[in-house]
Amino acid sequence: MLGFLLARQAGLDDPLRLRRAESTRRVLGLELNKDRDVERIHGNGINTLDIEPIEARYMLSGGSDGVIVLYDLENSSRQPYYTCKAVCSVGRNHPDVHKYSVETVQWYPHDTGMFTSSSFDKTLKVWDTNTLQTADVFSFEETVYSHHMSPVATKHCLVAVGTRGPKVQLCDLKSGSCSHILQVMFAGHRQEILAVSWSPRCEYVLATASADSRVKLWDVRRASGCLITVDQHNGKKSQAVESANTAHNGKVNGLCFTSDGLHLLTVGTDNRMRLWNSSNGENTLVNYGKVCNDSRKGLKFTVSYGCSAEFVFVPYGSTIAVYTIYSGEQITMLKGHYKSVDCCVFRSNFQELYSGSRDCNILAWVPSLSEPVPDDDETTTKSQLNPAFEDAWSSSDEEG
Repeated sequence: MLGFLLARQAGLDDPLRLRRAESTRRVLGLELNKDRDVERIHGNGINTLDIEPIEARYMLSGGSDGVIVLYDLENSSRQPYYTCKAVCSVGRNHPDVHKYSVETVQWYPHDTGMFTSSSFDKTLKVWDTNTLQTADVFSFEETVYSHHMSPVATKHCLVAVGTRGPKVQLCDLKSGSCSHILQVMFAGHRQEILAVSWSPRCEYVLATASADSRVKLWDVRRASGCLITVDQHNGKKSQAVESANTAHNGKVNGLCFTSDGLHLLTVGTDNRMRLWNSSNGENTLVNYGKVCNDSRKGLKFTVSYGCSAEFVFVPYGSTIAVYTIYSGEQITMLKGHYKSVDCCVFRSNFQELYSGSRDCNILAWVPSLSEPVPDDDETTTKSQLNPAFEDAWSSSDEEG
């Protein structure tokens, strides 16, 4: 630590290097916070979580009971033991409550005054946070599995919606209409769309994942729409082979861009996770091993931001598996839930993780305050340290 500070003071090092190294150390030390509870409101499993990007203070949750809850994550009591209280909720008695399971909730990226939710009741709802009333409702003919708003868009207000029908609908918040449908003969999906995600790098690029084993990248400005259909074999298999032009050998039910938008992560029911180059659709062939995925619908996973080595957090049965994105190494398994985990969200400002499970609980995972205690044999200490941790802090060990 002292080495980083001295190098920064002397102008010999990138000012952000210390921040990235500390962020990495904190992520590697994530553990279940026994001093912080999240108030239990949901009567059924929790499908989706989202933390607003403005202050990173308020969190939304959506459950299989159709209920939406808004939590305040700040410790206003300043006590060591505290509970993150629900500020308000759209309960079963609310006139605008979803009739069936809420599959996705998302804050409006530029203002905490609005958020969106989608449900198995075939609707996408736009909510006014202050009044907790619906500002707009989009109705569809098919069950809605997922939706997403671009975190970087400045020239459009489109919400991408994945439905049971093999098409992606784009809803325009400005006009209040479904402005466009991404479904082109021979280019579109053939089964239900289980996950959608806008690129954080280009506001017009959208990724979609389907039960037809395919992942597609779209440019919504183009008439033909589809830019790339990613291929797990990178074009080396004959087109006659059944798995040609497929991303997985099963349903693809989760996807997430890396924070810089240069790569795309996907998970499938074939118990595999893959990393793709988002510019050309190439499979990077990073091996994460078996990634257990028994979810029959969308799986919400997340990535870190601002670390020396970036990480991905993936629900893995009743645990959350943590991997380094570019090496595929499994760092740890976060254990605390007693039923399957369906979603998790990363709070990058504090390097904290929140997870929602079918056990109806939301758990908080925070950086450990204490340093790892080395064994008596100091010669083995370095070999036992995680490589990502060792790389980030080697200079402080040598110079301190």
